[in-house]
Amino acid sequence: MHMVTLTKGVPDFREGQVSFDEDGHLERGKTPTVMNPNDKFALRAALQTRVRHGGRVSVMSMGPPGYKDVLGEAMESVYADDLTLVSDREFAAADTWATSITLATAIEHVGEPDLVFAGFKTADGETGHTGPQTCWCLDWPLVTHVVAMDVDPDERTLRAKRLVEGDVAEVETVETDLPAVVVADPEFEPSYRTASQRLEHKRLRAETQERAENYEDHLTMVDHEELNLDPDYVGLDGSPTIVSSVDPIPKAPSDREAIDVDPDDPEELGRVVDELTAHAGGD
Repeated sequence: MHMVTLTKGVPDFREGQVSFDEDGHLERGKTPTVMNPNDKFALRAALQTRVRHGGRVSVMSMGPPGYKDVLGEAMESVYADDLTLVSDREFAAADTWATSITLATAIEHVGEPDLVFAGFKTADGETGHTGPQTCWCLDWPLVTHVVAMDVDPDERTLRAKRLVEGDVAEVETVETDLPAVVVADPEFEPSYRTASQRLEHKRLRAETQERAENYEDHLTMVDHEELNLDPDYVGLDGSPTIVSSVDPIPKAPSDREAIDVDPDDPEELGRVVDELTAHAGGD
């Protein structure tokens, strides 16, 4: 079984970390990059599948060369065998549609997998489009908001529980054929039910430690020429989305007032309690 997990580098949105130019455009070169938080649930789903059924896991990302570090982190998380970075200036400024076309082509380029895992949405866009649109380009079954899953490799079927948001939160069970795309929900929790699964998880972790330290030896970069993609259909030229404006995230003040408190002084601790109580809405 071959699995591909999609991940992305996003700006570190922690307070004071995001840099914008005078026109309000994000300066990615001056803003630290971290793995998209929601992708970690997709990585956990892929790892669970590998532990239970074996096979090979690939991790793929589209972005600038700096995303290599994100892929290295992903390899360590999912115990991946290989990494693919889809990187080319022709892909710059792509919206979700152009990104999905590129990713679907890259997935087919590495060899048609049995499962593709994607995160719920990205922290820098929050559209939730890329996973489903990539699936549409592949013309595969799609299961979203997955909170639990398993596969039958012999029957080549996927059975999953997915969260349904309506008047009340419900969980429905669905089944589909492989290959398929799974969008993991933030409620997804991996489950290793047997001693053999837990031992396999431990073995894979130990095996990956050395590989992850030299992750660039297991990384392949591909560009638009290798994927045979027309520049008119990818990147900015292939993106129908028009962004009218962006509201920068204000940086936190560099200097803040602080009051030193003696933890052995009951009177000073009393003032701390009074301050916290007021913010908590107490008496």
